[in-house]
Amino acid sequence: MGSPIEKSVSATEINLLGSDVTPPNYVHYRMKRSREEMDEPITKQFNDFKEEMRKMMAGQFEKQTSTLREIQQTNQSIESSVAYLTAQNDELKKQLIQLEHQTREDKKYIKILENRIEEMQIGNRKTNFVIKNVPKSDSETKDDLVEMVTTLSQNLNCSISKNDVKDIYRVRSRNKENRNTPIVVETSSTILKTEILKMAKVFNSKHKSKLCCKQLGFKTQVDVPIFLSEHLTLLGSRLYFLARDLIKSGSYKFCWTAYGKVFIKKDEHSSAICIRSEAQIQQLSLLQQ
Repeated sequence: MGSPIEKSVSATEINLLGSDVTPPNYVHYRMKRSREEMDEPITKQFNDFKEEMRKMMAGQFEKQTSTLREIQQTNQSIESSVAYLTAQNDELKKQLIQLEHQTREDKKYIKILENRIEEMQIGNRKTNFVIKNVPKSDSETKDDLVEMVTTLSQNLNCSISKNDVKDIYRVRSRNKENRNTPIVVETSSTILKTEILKMAKVFNSKHKSKLCCKQLGFKTQVDVPIFLSEHLTLLGSRLYFLARDLIKSGSYKFCWTAYGKVFIKKDEHSSAICIRSEAQIQQLSLLQQ
């Protein structure tokens, strides 16, 4: 037969529950676990978590360390580049200062050379004078030009022979339509040249008609005016042109040329001023404003 059927407790048996003896068929014993046994799984999980976090942080730290090393290397490279560029910039500044100094010295030397060349050109032209506005004929020759000069000298009471004319020529013109270019006359001496220019001024002061082609021996166009002046250099011509503007403005009263140079004078009682550059004229003009 099978095991006996366990019956429920009847009312008559209730009192037995308070007794010290409990029937073994009705008691279940539960084994009590120690605290160490209960904490062991949690401790293991926590340790595993700590290990996982440690590994993760170690990996992140390694990445950050690698990145920082790269940044440091980049910064060092930038610092080296900046230091190199700074040194190069300092060197370029030094070179620039040297070049500026050399440029100033070169300009001074060029100005000295220009002045020397100007003096040489003035010296080469010291015996020359120029006749302007003389009509040119198609068959004009150098002998014709010499004849004009000798005739002019006679009318000025300053006789010049052919031997006194070392050279004579017309200035070439870039404009083919401009035929009546100036005639340059090279005389045998500065004294002779100065005398001719002096007598030309005397003639113009005494005659209302002034000098004209008639005094050159022309048979036609006799009333065409002519002008005698010194043979100025390109710079001298430019300075003479600008100096006459000062006269027109009323700042100065007199302007003339002598020995290839330009002079101005404020009035009869002031000293003559030799004009040597355009900058000087600009300065004189500003002083009068």
